[in-house]
Amino acid sequence: MAKKVLVVDDEKLIVKGIRFSLEQDGMEVDCAYDGEEALEKAKNGTYDIILLDVMLPKLTGFEVCQQIREFSNVPVVMLTAKGDDMDKILGLDYGADDYITKPFNILEVKARLKAIMRRTVPRESKETKAATLERGDMRVNREDRRVYISGKEINLTSKEFEVLELLMSNPGKVYSRENLLKSVWGADYPGDVRTVDVHVRRLREKIESSPSEPKYVQTKWGTGYYFKE
Repeated sequence: MAKKVLVVDDEKLIVKGIRFSLEQDGMEVDCAYDGEEALEKAKNGTYDIILLDVMLPKLTGFEVCQQIREFSNVPVVMLTAKGDDMDKILGLDYGADDYITKPFNILEVKARLKAIMRRTVPRESKETKAATLERGDMRVNREDRRVYISGKEINLTSKEFEVLELLMSNPGKVYSRENLLKSVWGADYPGDVRTVDVHVRRLREKIESSPSEPKYVQTKWGTGYYFKE
């Protein structure tokens, strides 16, 4: 079945070029040219991934991404013309899964989108993995990728879910930031380990009653992160 992508940018020539290139690879592409239209399509459509420009009329890409996160954990990749690192991290803070800086190479865009979509599909294992993970009052359903604490559903992005699933599958095992980056984002991911720190911080804000004194995801100083047994 063809992957469905929503491409959002107010520069119609850029959208046309991306659309043509993705369709050449057999993907189905929807387009939006401002923030409100993007949000409307994201609410009413079903997409495998959204490519979202930061600078948009009506609503910024950050605002769109933030509002999408209220009802969906579809992977979102931000397009930004700004090369500033803080803008990139800010993109992740708003719930994005990755970012690409303009001007970009369309081959890189396609490679990044495909890599994220591949890793968003629940990974098969040679061993039969338990469909549900339970630790204390936390329950993780691996099949529909949902997380519950004391029966209340917690809305995580795809990458936040994968970080939690990996740590929770091996309680007490310390993962370095490099290991987490490689395991969750893939060996070919061009970003750096700060991406891991941002996602762990955001994950703690969602699952911990006191993020500064975490109950679940612990820091091993100078080494990495682990899920408390």
